[in-house]
Amino acid sequence: MAEPLLFSIQSYLYLQEKLLQLGDFRKGEVEVKTFPDGERYQRILNNVEGEHVILLGGTPTDTDTLELYDLASAISMYGAKNLTIVVPYFGYSTMERAVKKGEVVTAKTRAKLLSAIPKIGSRITFVLMDLHTEGLPHYFEGDVQAVHLYCKEVIMQACREMAGTDFILACTDAGRAKWVESLANDMGVLAAFVFKRRVSGEETIVTGISADVAGKNVIIYDDMIRTGGSLINAAKSYKEAGANRIFAITTHGLFSNNALQRLQQSQLFEKIYCTDTHPNSQKENANSFLVVKSVAEIIKKRIFSNS
Repeated sequence: MAEPLLFSIQSYLYLQEKLLQLGDFRKGEVEVKTFPDGERYQRILNNVEGEHVILLGGTPTDTDTLELYDLASAISMYGAKNLTIVVPYFGYSTMERAVKKGEVVTAKTRAKLLSAIPKIGSRITFVLMDLHTEGLPHYFEGDVQAVHLYCKEVIMQACREMAGTDFILACTDAGRAKWVESLANDMGVLAAFVFKRRVSGEETIVTGISADVAGKNVIIYDDMIRTGGSLINAAKSYKEAGANRIFAITTHGLFSNNALQRLQQSQLFEKIYCTDTHPNSQKENANSFLVVKSVAEIIKKRIFSNS
């Protein structure tokens, strides 16, 4: 069987290169230009007819989402036999469900859009990584397949690198407690989370901590770090409860609004760890405070376990 062709949208070329370095892929190449009016031009330079094709592309921005949709549509229409679309980061987590009448559930509308990629003899599979909401794959429609790939293996390795086997795995609030408890059980360590009470639309106060962290090293896990506000508040609570060294780890490092600088300036954290599912992890990589671990190995493992 021929090695699959591996394509990428522009913002994920760094991850394409890491996967190519692992071997067992052929490089898919796309000519990309921008016209004076801002319109994007794409041309697939490989013959994809009858090929097993992998396309890398997350949705950090609407521009990325449309680039992914356009390229996937062309790959399918030019006759790819199988198309696996790896989405390291599926955005729109702020609007995964409607709270107020009339709100647009953007996560659902984007999933519907991607479900509409033409299927001309192709089998289309979406591989989504460490989703904020477990039910999100069900937003995809029709005869496409959407699967949830967990980055647990990378997270566990990073935790051991940070603190060996003697630490407490914590989370920012009780909402992530179930997942963190499962991860802690797999590593044979204790889990902890903070209890919060909302006092206004913007303010919450911590009312308690579920475990004794005094004198312990604490690793706080969150599926994504956006502005870092919740992470800093949780770290303050663990520090006030007597925690020794505090680290933080996330799958998706968005680091919006100078979040990494804010986390470092708080002087609460030894290090921040993240994976390379989001392009911003590459922009911030020059900062020694941040350690970036790649998900390339688990992507490759998932692709070839189902080929």
